[in-house]
Amino acid sequence: MTTEVQPLRRILVAQPVFEEVLERLRAHFDVVDNQSGQVWSGPAWVQRLQGFDGVMCFGVEPINAEVLAQCPGLRICANMTVGYNNFDVPAMTTAGVLATNAPDVLTETTADFGFALLLATARRVCEGERFLRDGRWERWRYDMLAGADVHGTTLGIVGMGRIGQAIARRAALGFGMRVIYHNRSRLAPAVEQGLGAQWLGLGELLAQADHVMLVVPYSAQTHHLIGAAELAHMKPTATLVNIARGGVVDDAALAEALVHRRIAAAGLDVFEGEPAVHPALLAAPNAVLTPHIASASIPTRRAMAELAADNLIAYFSRGEARTPLNIEVLSKFRSL
Repeated sequence: MTTEVQPLRRILVAQPVFEEVLERLRAHFDVVDNQSGQVWSGPAWVQRLQGFDGVMCFGVEPINAEVLAQCPGLRICANMTVGYNNFDVPAMTTAGVLATNAPDVLTETTADFGFALLLATARRVCEGERFLRDGRWERWRYDMLAGADVHGTTLGIVGMGRIGQAIARRAALGFGMRVIYHNRSRLAPAVEQGLGAQWLGLGELLAQADHVMLVVPYSAQTHHLIGAAELAHMKPTATLVNIARGGVVDDAALAEALVHRRIAAAGLDVFEGEPAVHPALLAAPNAVLTPHIASASIPTRRAMAELAADNLIAYFSRGEARTPLNIEVLSKFRSL
């Protein structure tokens, strides 16, 4: 009696990634990589996805009902990122396609970067560097590039999940800040006490905070969570930092507020329609802008990629996943 050898599952890795991660995947699957960094969009993306059982995504590749209808063999889409607004999770669940993301492994690194961006924004670090490089530094003045203190001030955190709580710990313990927060669900009293954090309504938080940091996931409910009306609640001396997702802030309204100094400054790692950036933000000297790099340390990016690989391997070998977004799909396809 002969045993039929099952063909290897075909996996597409949609963007460049660590070679050691590719080698690990190749031990389990027929892998097609994209180390050249080719960009597929629209019909080209759907065509490229044809014939694959799984795909490693990087937070931007759309997986929606239209894509799924044309890729009936697809069984799992594993995001390397914690954000997953590129996924239509209900449509994936209906189609029986597992969605996974990469939470936890980037929490501390992203919190570090949130503080780096806050400090650079409040203390006008990027303005200072441009001032020096442009040869404008001729003498010392008491008010030369004077910014705002961070220590001992009030930090308002909008979104108190893993990353928000990591930021709160840094703020309270490292900088002696008063921490206020707004979240869809209030934290348990013991957690609030441990963080030294106080819940407030969004309007109250914006009015009281010296610095506001956004750490909410993007959704229809958080689209333009911070717009002209919310910016008007903030102190004119306050700073705004967005390490959440583009679209949480109305970039046009923020640019207007910065130009007219309705708030002091903003630090942004994410943008609406990125990699495009609103021209008025590019022109604003009181805006610190970085290209979506909050999780960009080599150890963390490697951990993110390894977690996506873990999900692909676990799904096809054991019908499991470490970080499923629609866990109900697992029971349906365990036998595949």
